[in-house]
Amino acid sequence: MPDPGGPFVPALRFHRLTRFYDPLMRLTLREARWRALLVAQASLRPGDRVLDLGCGTGTLTLMLKRTCPGADVTGLDADPSVLAGARRKAAANALAIDFREGTAIAPPFAWRSFDRIVSSLFFHHLVPDDKRQSLWEAFELLKPAGELHVADWGRPHGPLMRMAFLSVQVLDGFSTTADSVRGMLPRYMEEAGFEPVEETHRERTVFGSLALYRALKRAGGGA
Repeated sequence: MPDPGGPFVPALRFHRLTRFYDPLMRLTLREARWRALLVAQASLRPGDRVLDLGCGTGTLTLMLKRTCPGADVTGLDADPSVLAGARRKAAANALAIDFREGTAIAPPFAWRSFDRIVSSLFFHHLVPDDKRQSLWEAFELLKPAGELHVADWGRPHGPLMRMAFLSVQVLDGFSTTADSVRGMLPRYMEEAGFEPVEETHRERTVFGSLALYRALKRAGGGA
Protein backbone atom coordinates (compact mmCIF):
# COMPACT_ATOMS: atom_id res chain seq x y z
CA MET A 1 0.00 0.00 0.00
CA PRO A 2 1.33 3.47 -0.81
CA ASP A 3 3.01 5.75 1.67
CA PRO A 4 4.59 8.87 0.15
CA GLY A 5 6.82 9.36 3.17
CA GLY A 6 8.25 5.84 3.22
CA PRO A 7 7.73 2.26 2.10
CA PHE A 8 4.26 0.87 1.45
CA VAL A 9 2.46 -1.22 4.05
CA PRO A 10 2.10 -4.81 2.77
CA ALA A 11 -1.02 -6.92 3.13
CA LEU A 12 -1.51 -7.88 6.81
CA ARG A 13 1.17 -5.24 7.58
CA PHE A 14 4.17 -7.60 7.49
CA HIS A 15 5.71 -9.24 4.40
CA ARG A 16 6.00 -12.59 6.15
CA LEU A 17 2.20 -12.65 6.62
CA THR A 18 1.29 -11.88 3.01
CA ARG A 19 1.00 -15.56 2.07
CA PHE A 20 -1.80 -15.92 4.64
CA TYR A 21 -3.87 -13.05 3.22
CA ASP A 22 -6.02 -15.00 0.74
CA PRO A 23 -6.84 -17.88 3.13
CA LEU A 24 -7.66 -15.42 5.91
CA MET A 25 -10.06 -13.48 3.68
CA ARG A 26 -11.83 -16.66 2.63
CA LEU A 27 -12.16 -18.01 6.16
CA THR A 28 -13.12 -14.89 8.09
CA LEU A 29 -14.82 -12.35 5.83
CA ARG A 30 -17.11 -14.35 3.54
CA GLU A 31 -15.32 -12.50 0.78
CA ALA A 32 -16.99 -14.40 -2.05
CA ARG A 33 -20.33 -12.89 -1.01
CA TRP A 34 -19.43 -9.20 -0.70
CA ARG A 35 -16.92 -9.20 -3.55
CA ALA A 36 -19.65 -10.65 -5.79
CA LEU A 37 -21.96 -7.85 -4.67
CA LEU A 38 -19.27 -5.28 -5.46
CA VAL A 39 -18.62 -6.73 -8.92
CA ALA A 40 -22.35 -6.85 -9.69
CA GLN A 41 -22.71 -3.26 -8.51
CA ALA A 42 -19.99 -2.13 -10.94
CA SER A 43 -22.13 -3.39 -13.89
CA LEU A 44 -19.23 -3.91 -16.27
CA ARG A 45 -19.83 -3.86 -20.02
CA PRO A 46 -17.72 -5.19 -22.89
CA GLY A 47 -15.26 -2.51 -23.91
CA ASP A 48 -15.12 -0.88 -20.47
CA ARG A 49 -11.71 0.04 -19.12
CA VAL A 50 -11.65 -1.02 -15.48
CA LEU A 51 -9.08 -0.35 -12.75
CA ASP A 52 -8.80 -2.39 -9.55
CA LEU A 53 -7.16 0.16 -7.25
CA GLY A 54 -4.93 -1.41 -4.60
CA CYS A 55 -5.53 -4.80 -6.18
CA GLY A 56 -3.32 -6.78 -3.79
CA THR A 57 -3.30 -10.49 -4.60
CA GLY A 58 -5.70 -9.99 -7.51
CA THR A 59 -8.75 -11.85 -6.20
CA LEU A 60 -11.15 -9.05 -7.09
CA THR A 61 -9.30 -8.29 -10.33
CA LEU A 62 -9.81 -11.85 -11.55
CA MET A 63 -13.49 -11.75 -10.58
CA LEU A 64 -13.96 -8.57 -12.63
CA LYS A 65 -12.38 -10.16 -15.69
CA ARG A 66 -14.32 -13.42 -15.33
CA THR A 67 -17.60 -11.53 -14.96
CA CYS A 68 -17.00 -9.47 -18.09
CA PRO A 69 -14.33 -11.03 -20.35
CA GLY A 70 -14.84 -8.22 -22.86
CA ALA A 71 -13.72 -5.57 -20.37
CA ASP A 72 -10.13 -4.28 -20.32
CA VAL A 73 -9.11 -4.90 -16.69
CA THR A 74 -6.03 -3.45 -14.97
CA GLY A 75 -4.80 -4.00 -11.41
CA LEU A 76 -2.65 -1.43 -9.59
CA ASP A 77 -0.66 -2.02 -6.40
CA ALA A 78 2.55 -0.76 -4.83
CA ASP A 79 3.70 -4.16 -3.57
CA PRO A 80 5.69 -6.09 -6.19
CA SER A 81 5.45 -9.34 -4.23
CA VAL A 82 1.63 -9.44 -4.24
CA LEU A 83 1.61 -8.38 -7.89
CA ALA A 84 3.82 -11.35 -8.74
CA GLY A 85 1.28 -13.62 -7.07
CA ALA A 86 -1.60 -11.88 -8.83
CA ARG A 87 0.08 -12.38 -12.21
CA ARG A 88 0.56 -16.07 -11.48
CA LYS A 89 -3.12 -16.43 -10.57
CA ALA A 90 -4.20 -14.68 -13.76
CA ALA A 91 -1.90 -16.86 -15.88
CA ALA A 92 -3.15 -20.04 -14.20
CA ASN A 93 -6.71 -19.02 -15.08
CA ALA A 94 -5.81 -17.91 -18.62
CA LEU A 95 -7.05 -14.37 -17.93
CA ALA A 96 -5.51 -11.42 -19.74
CA ILE A 97 -5.07 -8.76 -17.04
CA ASP A 98 -2.59 -5.91 -16.94
CA PHE A 99 -1.05 -5.68 -13.47
CA ARG A 100 0.90 -2.47 -12.83
CA GLU A 101 3.16 -1.44 -9.98
CA GLY A 102 2.38 2.04 -8.68
CA THR A 103 0.62 4.09 -6.03
CA ALA A 104 -2.88 5.48 -5.79
CA ILE A 105 -1.54 8.94 -4.97
CA ALA A 106 0.49 9.05 -8.21
CA PRO A 107 -1.07 6.45 -10.54
CA PRO A 108 0.80 5.73 -13.79
CA PHE A 109 -2.17 6.41 -16.07
CA ALA A 110 -3.52 9.33 -18.07
CA TRP A 111 -6.55 11.20 -16.80
CA ARG A 112 -9.91 10.06 -18.15
CA SER A 113 -8.56 6.57 -18.84
CA PHE A 114 -11.19 4.41 -17.10
CA ASP A 115 -14.93 3.81 -17.14
CA ARG A 116 -14.95 2.10 -13.74
CA ILE A 117 -12.61 2.09 -10.75
CA VAL A 118 -13.18 -0.66 -8.21
CA SER A 119 -11.37 -1.11 -4.90
CA SER A 120 -11.63 -3.42 -1.90
CA LEU A 121 -10.08 -3.15 1.57
CA PHE A 122 -7.57 -0.59 0.40
CA PHE A 123 -8.45 2.90 1.62
CA HIS A 124 -8.29 2.06 5.33
CA HIS A 125 -4.54 1.57 4.89
CA LEU A 126 -4.06 5.26 4.05
CA VAL A 127 -3.70 8.29 6.31
CA PRO A 128 -6.39 10.98 5.72
CA ASP A 129 -4.33 13.17 3.36
CA ASP A 130 -3.48 10.17 1.22
CA LYS A 131 -7.11 9.06 1.14
CA ARG A 132 -8.06 12.51 -0.16
CA GLN A 133 -5.27 12.54 -2.73
CA SER A 134 -6.05 9.00 -3.92
CA LEU A 135 -9.74 9.81 -4.35
CA TRP A 136 -8.92 13.01 -6.22
CA GLU A 137 -6.67 11.00 -8.54
CA ALA A 138 -9.40 8.40 -8.97
CA PHE A 139 -11.86 11.13 -9.91
CA GLU A 140 -9.50 12.45 -12.58
CA LEU A 141 -8.70 8.96 -13.89
CA LEU A 142 -12.38 8.34 -14.61
CA LYS A 143 -14.05 9.38 -17.82
CA PRO A 144 -17.13 11.62 -17.55
CA ALA A 145 -20.03 9.57 -16.17
CA GLY A 146 -17.48 7.06 -14.81
CA GLU A 147 -18.10 5.29 -11.52
CA LEU A 148 -16.12 4.42 -8.40
CA HIS A 149 -17.12 1.28 -6.46
CA VAL A 150 -15.51 0.62 -3.09
CA ALA A 151 -15.72 -2.03 -0.37
CA ASP A 152 -14.00 -1.08 2.87
CA TRP A 153 -14.50 -0.75 6.60
CA GLY A 154 -17.31 1.65 7.44
CA ARG A 155 -18.68 3.23 10.59
CA PRO A 156 -19.33 0.38 13.05
CA HIS A 157 -23.04 -0.20 13.56
CA GLY A 158 -23.27 -1.04 17.23
CA PRO A 159 -20.88 -1.67 20.14
CA LEU A 160 -20.15 -5.25 19.07
CA MET A 161 -18.93 -4.16 15.63
CA ARG A 162 -16.89 -1.37 17.23
CA MET A 163 -15.15 -3.87 19.51
CA ALA A 164 -14.57 -6.25 16.59
CA PHE A 165 -12.90 -3.49 14.58
CA LEU A 166 -10.24 -2.96 17.25
CA SER A 167 -8.40 -6.01 15.90
CA VAL A 168 -8.12 -4.31 12.49
CA GLN A 169 -6.92 -1.11 14.11
CA VAL A 170 -4.23 -2.91 16.10
CA LEU A 171 -2.95 -4.63 12.94
CA ASP A 172 -3.31 -1.80 10.41
CA GLY A 173 -2.77 1.22 12.67
CA PHE A 174 -5.05 3.66 14.47
CA SER A 175 -3.91 6.69 12.45
CA THR A 176 -5.21 5.18 9.20
CA THR A 177 -8.32 3.41 10.49
CA ALA A 178 -9.77 6.22 12.64
CA ASP A 179 -11.52 7.53 9.50
CA SER A 180 -13.33 4.21 9.20
CA VAL A 181 -14.69 4.49 12.74
CA ARG A 182 -15.95 7.99 11.92
CA GLY A 183 -17.42 6.94 8.58
CA MET A 184 -15.40 9.56 6.69
CA LEU A 185 -14.82 7.81 3.35
CA PRO A 186 -18.06 9.01 1.68
CA ARG A 187 -17.27 12.59 2.72
CA TYR A 188 -13.79 12.32 1.21
CA MET A 189 -15.37 11.04 -2.01
CA GLU A 190 -17.64 14.08 -2.13
CA GLU A 191 -14.69 16.39 -1.47
CA ALA A 192 -12.91 14.81 -4.46
CA GLY A 193 -15.86 15.77 -6.70
CA PHE A 194 -17.98 12.63 -6.76
CA GLU A 195 -21.75 13.16 -6.77
CA PRO A 196 -23.85 11.39 -5.73
CA VAL A 197 -22.11 9.15 -3.20
CA GLU A 198 -24.09 6.40 -1.54
CA GLU A 199 -23.58 3.46 0.78
CA THR A 200 -25.22 0.53 -0.98
CA HIS A 201 -24.64 -2.35 1.43
CA ARG A 202 -23.34 -3.08 4.92
CA GLU A 203 -22.02 -6.43 6.06
CA ARG A 204 -21.41 -7.58 9.64
CA THR A 205 -18.10 -9.48 9.89
CA VAL A 206 -15.91 -10.85 12.65
CA PHE A 207 -13.67 -7.78 12.19
CA GLY A 208 -16.35 -5.08 12.04
CA SER A 209 -18.74 -3.40 9.62
CA LEU A 210 -17.83 -3.73 5.96
CA ALA A 211 -19.53 -1.17 3.70
CA LEU A 212 -20.01 -0.94 -0.07
CA TYR A 213 -20.07 2.49 -1.72
CA ARG A 214 -20.98 3.81 -5.17
CA ALA A 215 -19.77 7.24 -6.35
CA LEU A 216 -20.45 8.91 -9.70
CA LYS A 217 -18.37 11.35 -11.72
CA ARG A 218 -20.97 13.43 -13.48
CA ALA A 219 -20.56 14.10 -17.20
CA GLY A 220 -18.42 17.19 -17.66
CA GLY A 221 -16.69 16.76 -14.29
CA GLY A 222 -12.92 16.91 -13.86
CA ALA A 223 -10.05 18.04 -16.03
